[in-house]
Amino acid sequence: MKTALFCSVLALFCLPVSSAEQSAPTQIAFLPDIHFHDIYAEFNDGSFKGLKSTGGNKDQSKDKAATIRTMAAQLQSTRLFNENYFALRAALDDLVRRKVQLVVLPGDFSDDGQSVHIRGLKQILQQYSKAHGLKFLLTLGNHDPVRPYAHAAGKPDYLGPDGRPLAIFSPGSEPCSKSAQDVICTEEVKELGYFELMTELSDFGFYPKAEDLYWETPYSSYTSSNYSYTEALAQSGFTKRQFEICQQGAGGTYKKSDYSNCHVIPDASYLVEPVEGVWLLAIDANVYKPKAGYRGKGNEAAAFEGSGNAGYNTMFDYKPQVMAWVKQVAARAKAQGKTLITFSHYPMIEFYQGQTQHIATLLGEERGQLSRSPKAQISERLADLGVQLHIGGHMHLNNTAVAHSSRGNSLVNIQAPSLAAYVPAYKLLTLTTPQQVKVQTIVLQDVPGFNQLFAHYQHEWQQLKQDKQAVWDASILQAKNYREFANGHLRELTRLRFLPNDWPDELRQLLLSLNGEQMLVLSQLNSKTTLKDFSPQVLQDLSQSTEWQQARQKAKTQAKAAGIKLDDLAKWTGFDLVLDFYRLQNAGELALPDIPTTRLKEYGFFTAALQQPDTAPQIQDWTKWTLPQYSRYKFAALFQIIDGFLQGQPNGDFMLNMQTGELSSLKNSQAQ
Repeated sequence: MKTALFCSVLALFCLPVSSAEQSAPTQIAFLPDIHFHDIYAEFNDGSFKGLKSTGGNKDQSKDKAATIRTMAAQLQSTRLFNENYFALRAALDDLVRRKVQLVVLPGDFSDDGQSVHIRGLKQILQQYSKAHGLKFLLTLGNHDPVRPYAHAAGKPDYLGPDGRPLAIFSPGSEPCSKSAQDVICTEEVKELGYFELMTELSDFGFYPKAEDLYWETPYSSYTSSNYSYTEALAQSGFTKRQFEICQQGAGGTYKKSDYSNCHVIPDASYLVEPVEGVWLLAIDANVYKPKAGYRGKGNEAAAFEGSGNAGYNTMFDYKPQVMAWVKQVAARAKAQGKTLITFSHYPMIEFYQGQTQHIATLLGEERGQLSRSPKAQISERLADLGVQLHIGGHMHLNNTAVAHSSRGNSLVNIQAPSLAAYVPAYKLLTLTTPQQVKVQTIVLQDVPGFNQLFAHYQHEWQQLKQDKQAVWDASILQAKNYREFANGHLRELTRLRFLPNDWPDELRQLLLSLNGEQMLVLSQLNSKTTLKDFSPQVLQDLSQSTEWQQARQKAKTQAKAAGIKLDDLAKWTGFDLVLDFYRLQNAGELALPDIPTTRLKEYGFFTAALQQPDTAPQIQDWTKWTLPQYSRYKFAALFQIIDGFLQGQPNGDFMLNMQTGELSSLKNSQAQ
């Protein structure tokens, strides 16, 4: 009675505490494709001492030697090998500041699962778990176990003390078998398989923990109604989580009479309930097909193909038991009122903002990693499993896609960007209600220590120059922050790899010879000059012709009508255009700060001005096309793809309704 009277007088102090106030909404961070490389690794056998470092590091009590890959190797790869060491620590520090405790690493948390680097990653995860209470949940990517079993491997491009590439391989590899004097042979760079990785990283999702509310695998026989940690632990044994896979498809009860070359291999999928009401489903979507005709002995790993290009296009055929389990989990989650969030290394939906087929037409079916794109019918089948939200990696992209099946089911696939590529960022999901999710994309602009290794790269650059070898653009070492450094990485990657390897020769030559003004003039030009005859000198001669001046006047009038000055188009080149293509393809909305708004407006003008014909010209041999004809057709296709990148689903900050698949942008919000 006295309490009631007290509360009636001082109601302000006796208001009931709401459930929202008692516990903040669950937040989960997703950091795929870290490709962790321990740049300060100590080789236990002392085989490599590393490079002497200066300047100190915030996590080091004294200077330590650097064990790094060359800058030349980084600039030919879709991921950074070295600086992501600092990026990972910066991201984890940011999560600590935000008081986020659930952290998911959806595959490629390592770069090829080498012993020395897995050891270093484990130390960092343990450090943040112990000091800050972070709970890490991992799944495997194609760079974690490169094959299902451990095998001899290594890299030819560690940076040596002399500024030149240094080969470091493990015994049993070809370089070590030759006993070459310029190769360091050590078990430290052996690439681990499933058993070693899951054992070493057992604390991070692969096995049940006592504090988990629930945990299971596709091979468990219990349910949530009779769950016990003791039984879960007993059924989580490595040998209990294996299945048969054949060259033609799944084995076991799924095996067909004509299937052959079958093997029993492990599967790392699991389901965990780390907090009340939230189920996190980790799908091991690695598919290692047995090689046709392999008869070798003593090297189990060599019997399998890599999993990089397989993904969900092969899961229903090669791991149907996992897909059946996913459907069952989704049904149970719905029945029990659990919020189900699924993650794996591979995308479940096309990841180029609906532009995959257009890119295939422009560049070719086998280029631009198009083979990794899930087919539309596969995405529909995944939606019909009951999976409503999936977070993936693998492609180092920032992207959102929605698939709707004919049965009325929806699936949202969020491609979380990589800390090791442009734009370096991670995804943060806040479960505001059981079906409503706030998605934020947190960019790593400033990363302490990101330039720690620049002196080593400068030495490498000087050595390349002295040896009269091709050198990379040293201006990347002038980057003022990590985002700018990643932008420089993409620029060099575009110049050194993407353009030479993915773009048709004639289109690449044309783009590298033109600026924006010349591209527009060419589209208006009346000339019978063929593509075969094109060269920079031919372009110079054309620009002096009467036909060119007439075309330029038409282009000027056309641009003026759109509020654009023709001279302004000359301020960007074909290379700038291709670089922006990759910026938008890789980073979506995150790329916009790196592309001038005036240029985006000009790209929109080109999209409207160069409408591609409904049917392609019948001439198949490009060299027989006239230069204006080819320019109009290819430039129209390129600008329409860029416009498609800009018109896709929200991929920065947005709200997601998992039930309907509806997305609403939060462009004006600040992700704090």
